[in-house]
Amino acid sequence: METSQWKLPDHPKLPKGKTVAVVVLDGWGEANADQYNCIAVADTPTMDSLKQGAPDKWRLVKAHGTAVGLPTEDDMGNSEVGHNALGAGRIYAQGAKLVDFALASGKIFQGEGFKYIEECLENGTLHLIGLLSDGGVHSRLDQLQLLLKGAAEHGAKRIRVHILTDGRDVLDGSSVGFVEILEKDLEELRKKGVDAQIASGGGRMYVTMDRYENDWGVVKRGWDAQVLGEAPYKFRSAVEAVKKLREDLKVSDQYIPPFVIVDENGKPVGPIVDGDAVVTINFRADRMVMVAKAFEYENFDKFDRVRFPKIRYAGMLQYDGELKLPSHYLVEPPEIERTSGEYLVHNGIRTFACSETVKFGHVTFFWNGNRSGYFNPELEEYVEIPSDSGITFNVQPKMKALEIAEKTREVILSRRFDQVRVNLPNGDMVGHTGDIEATVVACKAADDAVKMILDAIEQVGGIYVVTADHGNAEDMVKRNKSGQPLLDKNGNIQILTSHTLQPVPVAIGGPGLAPGVRFRKDVSKAGLANVAATVMNLHGFEAPSDYEPTLIEVIDN
Repeated sequence: METSQWKLPDHPKLPKGKTVAVVVLDGWGEANADQYNCIAVADTPTMDSLKQGAPDKWRLVKAHGTAVGLPTEDDMGNSEVGHNALGAGRIYAQGAKLVDFALASGKIFQGEGFKYIEECLENGTLHLIGLLSDGGVHSRLDQLQLLLKGAAEHGAKRIRVHILTDGRDVLDGSSVGFVEILEKDLEELRKKGVDAQIASGGGRMYVTMDRYENDWGVVKRGWDAQVLGEAPYKFRSAVEAVKKLREDLKVSDQYIPPFVIVDENGKPVGPIVDGDAVVTINFRADRMVMVAKAFEYENFDKFDRVRFPKIRYAGMLQYDGELKLPSHYLVEPPEIERTSGEYLVHNGIRTFACSETVKFGHVTFFWNGNRSGYFNPELEEYVEIPSDSGITFNVQPKMKALEIAEKTREVILSRRFDQVRVNLPNGDMVGHTGDIEATVVACKAADDAVKMILDAIEQVGGIYVVTADHGNAEDMVKRNKSGQPLLDKNGNIQILTSHTLQPVPVAIGGPGLAPGVRFRKDVSKAGLANVAATVMNLHGFEAPSDYEPTLIEVIDN
């Protein structure tokens, strides 16, 4: 766009020049208080005090389902789509929804990506690798089923599925049922003359699905099973493998060790070899980037691949727009352009963004419409604080909240930036471990960090917007239809480690907030995408006309 097209009109009633802090609490939804709501249990005086501002300065917005571009109201939000919506100010069809469109229309089989792998289907094997569940966060079973059916109809004669068991976005123990469903589908394909079977497997947190280069050993374990056909455990059937490993090793679905399926002679049924095609079927990017690098990069030093087969590899989607990774993919991404961050930088807003490693990409790459780097390096600074590595986050539940807050405070007090944007990951990352006590500690740490940032805003006469990207820590237990905690067969509560469908708070305030600013009463169905226009207004600008409407109005006192 021309420079003139980036120019935002001034807001008729709100001044420019105030420092605006945008604080995103990751995994911080709003739910009824009980002992499984770690936010309610935790000592969180800062967030509690913001709630006193309701309804004028505190409200709830939707962070799941159609509000963030996902197909249905049963789809929980996640950090990627949440930050896309927060930054873009509009709702884009996302992940699962894009794949659903492509599968329903058959477009997926006409696209460049499928054409690229199709050349291997005549003489090679099609390998599908991904998370096997209906959780809808990283993948969905029904999409795999449609992909299998369509691939067979489009010439795949030999198919091998490499499964990753879930137990994180769905109930632990549910993987046996998912494997049984898949086995039935593969049997149907075999009746039609397609040689289709499961070739290997393992739990998502132990095999293949690492993220942010936390532990390449996870990817290597997957590579050894999927490509080399080597694993510590060998079975004739995947159902037997999952049942037996769960039972004998007392492991949850997430942590099932790698296994390969072998024939009657003990030979692996489906290692990946030259001339094969490989598709990673997850639509969510974060836990596919590392395995994509292993399949795609000629020069690779993260672990010894032993063999680097000459294959055609495609992702379900492109997992990293900046790295162009993978270079082939079955479904085109949403074209997110004209994000709020880009507009504000074009209008002279000096921008600072900060988080620790596990969520740094969210306040930068995802916020900016799946785009890496700066819009204008002279006006922007992004700081990544290294996350703890080699431990699960419940071991150090405070994570780097204090360090993020200290850095942010220093930046606010320096007055070098007009917008400071941070993500505090504690509620989400510790919530995912299912450790209730640790998650309570995590929530307090996040609250302490918010206080430090708001105190700095107070000192510079600035404005704050405190919100979240989706729920997690506010509900740590599976519930029945009437909201009562579900128990397992031993009478213990079933821990919920996933995100939730709860709304999230948005709070505004600070000494720089103009008198008469309050939340509107006429945008009852607001979601995360409404935050962008709100933030633009607080910087003294009107938002573009196609943005979701602002949450605020100014009433003349």
